[in-house]
Parts: sequence; C-alpha cells; structure tokens
Amino acid sequence: MTAILLDALVPIFAVLALGYFAGWVRDIDNHHVAELNALVMDFALPAALFVATASTPRAMLETQWPLLLVLTATTLLLYGLAYWMQRRLFSLGSNAASIQALTIAQPNYGAAGLPLIAAVFDASHLIYVALTLAFTSIFVSPLVLAVLETSRAPRDKSAASVVVFRAIVSSLLKPIVLSPIIGIMFSFLGLPLPDFVAHSFNLIGQAGGGIALFLTGLILSSQQVILNSNVIAGTFLKNVVHPFLAAGAVALLPISQDAARAAILLAALPSGFFGVLFGLRYDVKSADAGSTLIVSSILSAATLAIALTITGRT
Repeated sequence: MTAILLDALVPIFAVLALGYFAGWVRDIDNHHVAELNALVMDFALPAALFVATASTPRAMLETQWPLLLVLTATTLLLYGLAYWMQRRLFSLGSNAASIQALTIAQPNYGAAGLPLIAAVFDASHLIYVALTLAFTSIFVSPLVLAVLETSRAPRDKSAASVVVFRAIVSSLLKPIVLSPIIGIMFSFLGLPLPDFVAHSFNLIGQAGGGIALFLTGLILSSQQVILNSNVIAGTFLKNVVHPFLAAGAVALLPISQDAARAAILLAALPSGFFGVLFGLRYDVKSADAGSTLIVSSILSAATLAIALTITGRT
C-alpha cells in the first residue's frame, strides 16, 4: 500500500510543485496561460482521451454505465448544492457563483486523474477518466456557460436564448469533450484504430497529464490565497463530501470492484481548474475560486491518501 501511495501521489504533487515554482520565480508568466491552456485542453488531453476510448473494446465500454452514473450524478448534485450556497449563503452574483460552484464540483480529472488511475491500476483503465471527463463536461460545462453567456446576452429574451443555445453547442464541440465522443463512436462501430494513428496521438497525448499538472501548479502560483468560510466550505464539499457521495452511490449500484474504487478515487480528486479558466475567459475574477483550488489541492495530499488506503482494503 505504501508503494501505491508513493507511486500515485508523489509524481502528481512533484509536477504540481514544479509548475508552482516556475510561476513563483517568474520563469514562466503565470498570469497569461492561454497558450499553455490551449495546448492542454485542445491538443494533449483530447489526444490521450481519443486513443483511450477508441482503443477500448465495445463490450468494456458498455459495462461502464454505473461508473458514469455515479460520477455524473454526484458532480451535478454537488454543482447544484454549491451554486445554491453561493447565491443564498454567500450572496454572490450568478457569474461568480457559477465559477465557484464549478471549481467545487468538477474534479481535476485531466491533470490528476490520469496519473492517479494509471498508478493504481494500469493504462487500460484510463478509460475510466476519459469517459468520466467526457460525460461530466457534457452535462456540467453547458450549465456554467449558459449562466456566463446569459449575463452578456442582450436584454431581448429571444436573442438571449440564441446566445445561450450557441454557448451550449459550442461547449459540446470543445476538443476535450468531442474527442472521447468520437473515440466512443470508433469503439461502438468496431472501427480499428491503425497503429500509426494511435502512435501519433499517443506521442502528444502521453504528455497531456504532465503538462496539465504543470499548468495547474502554474495557475496556483498566480492566485492570492484567502481562507474564509466560502473557501473552507467549498474545500470540504469537494475533498470530503464528494467521495462520500460517490461511495454511497456505489453501494446502491451493480458495479465492479475496480470501477467502484476508481469512482471513489476520482471523486476524491481535488478541485479542477476549469472554473478558474472559465473565469479568466469571461473576465470573472473570483478570489474564492482560486483559493478553493489551492486549498483543495493541498488538502488532497491527505484526503487522497485516505481514499487510497480505505478503498484498497475493500
């Protein structure tokens, strides 16, 4: 168990620390990360997710519905709860509330999930991350984009609805969402993935997890840390409540032992950086979201270790 903990957690936090250090010493500009974000979100991770889904046998894909139901349902539930808390308890506007709720609800699948699952299981189990990232992005990202786009839409309700509809369609066409969907189509249609195609995508895809972790550390280094009731509540929801919700859902569904463990571990991941990046894109500055990202990432060194230990005994 000690070896698994070290293999799974040390590389994740080592690369996070490297990215943080690079931003802290200003070796890399940590305030303008659009290019690095495009590399991760539009090329590296989509390539890895495409190969993972396209090379998975159809029979294996068809057995993953309990995992997807657990993580998609718990993420949506957590987003709804977090959004309500931001609006009612912390009196935030709709834009800031949606950014913070996304930060709380969406785990860091791409950066931390890929290396974690690869370390605990093996490369063939990366399908867990690929499918989960695709499905949660399909259902959660459009909600956030709809809120953000509505605030910029014209007062005319018909025109505003068109803007929101376009935002939802645009989110579904993002490479990070579209690539695993295309990979799933390859798998279900039984289309073979030529070796030269797989090797080409793997060449950049294998770097996706490391670059995403480095980018996360870089983003963290640019955030001012505040520790208020909102940040504490958000971190508690993400690092503690989310894995408990997943564990409860797992107990109610017919799910394999590996998939059950993966579901709980993926739910126990720290907050992802989608909320912060959406905020940057829509000029929504949220010190709460940035601080939640930092505190959740630091605390996950303990909560992930606990989740690994507990699920390893079941």
